[in-house]
Amino acid sequence: MSAHSSKKVIFAALFGNFFIFLSKLAAALYTNSSAMFSEAIHSIVDCGNQVLLLYGIKKSSRKADQYHPFGYGKELYFWSFCVAMMIFAVGAGISLYEGIHKILEPREISNIRVNYIVLGVALLFEAYPWKMAYDEFNLRRGKLNFFEAVQKSKDPSLFAILFEDTAAMLGLFAALIGLFIGDFFNIPEADGFASVIIGIILATTACVLAYECKGLLIGEAASSEIVSSIRNLFQGNPAIINVNEILTMHMGPNDVLLNLSLDFRDDITAGEVERTISEYEIKIKKLHPRIRRIFIEVQSRQGHIANQKLG
Repeated sequence: MSAHSSKKVIFAALFGNFFIFLSKLAAALYTNSSAMFSEAIHSIVDCGNQVLLLYGIKKSSRKADQYHPFGYGKELYFWSFCVAMMIFAVGAGISLYEGIHKILEPREISNIRVNYIVLGVALLFEAYPWKMAYDEFNLRRGKLNFFEAVQKSKDPSLFAILFEDTAAMLGLFAALIGLFIGDFFNIPEADGFASVIIGIILATTACVLAYECKGLLIGEAASSEIVSSIRNLFQGNPAIINVNEILTMHMGPNDVLLNLSLDFRDDITAGEVERTISEYEIKIKKLHPRIRRIFIEVQSRQGHIANQKLG
């Protein structure tokens, strides 16, 4: 997934959510609906989240410097984690508070048809960015199922938007159902219960997103397929006795750090070792363009094992 593709999905969601927010807020103030107010809060929080993701993409694209020699790729992971916290603290918190307040002190909703119209239009507006995010996610995941693709994805800006849009769609359905039950069965508390359900949906979304971002912030390895292909490159080379260790870490969605420990034959010259290392650096970067930095340690297998025991 290119940064351009991610930005396209985020901009589509941002513009859609902003106009939806205005319509929901107007309907909430006009009809006195708690669920509609929660949905308005949901939409404006989503707008703020999308701005944070765009900011994270921009900051993460900065080149490495003396203060951050491995680049700024993890900025995107940090701001994605902030998005999760914002969904939880603001979106879920206000929705739960508003819902509980409305359950304890129910108030009749006026002009409920306005809410139906606004929610119906919002579903149409939400469906487009959701479809864009889902299509982009499908292009990236390949043959992996949805949960495996989320777990292995290194681009939180994409699945964050997909999670947000999915939560938005579910929240709209919850609001519609709550309003209908309250109107048809004359149960004003149903509006408050719908707001609580929206809060639970947002809290769940935030927790899942935070969990995925946590792993990326701590430092996740490249896929096992990449590691295996690197190991296979060294097979059959008579100058190399053993590949002691392969360590990888994503510094960003498209920036992987690679550390290698290789055991060379003792009877080859230092010049041959240098040429071999240079050749393999070129091969690895051509095979996997995401690998930006490669550090190769020349060490005997026994010495490597001894150092491992020391921790």
